[in-house]
Amino acid sequence: MGIADVVETIGSTASGVADKAKNISEVSNLKRKIAYEEERIVEIFADIGKSLYENRNQDMSAFAPLCDDIDVRKRRIKRMRLELNEIRGVKLCETCGTEVDEKYQYCGVCGAKLPSSREVNVSESNSSDVDNLFSSSTVTE
Repeated sequence: MGIADVVETIGSTASGVADKAKNISEVSNLKRKIAYEEERIVEIFADIGKSLYENRNQDMSAFAPLCDDIDVRKRRIKRMRLELNEIRGVKLCETCGTEVDEKYQYCGVCGAKLPSSREVNVSESNSSDVDNLFSSSTVTE
């Protein structure tokens, strides 16, 4: 092994360490952003509840902007979770919620076909997203 081989090995190792540090930084940043959005959604829910309690006869259309804000934040969270899973190299089964290595096309738990990252629709919004948001509020690596 010559000096050139040693230098090349050191260079590739340093590059790998730098990539790993970048991934860790990105994961940490995404987790922080997700936590912020989740906290803000809780605050908006509290604002809606307080306003409804204090003004029981208030027109429900007054809550539309707050509800729209929640929907936007839920879409942001979904997009960030997809980015996080992509960095981690996993897909999330839309049927049962199991994390599956990205190289697989089907879920090993329920057998459902896993979407590619291009097939996932971030603009979808349904009421179960709110339940999922708070049941999985802790993002783990």
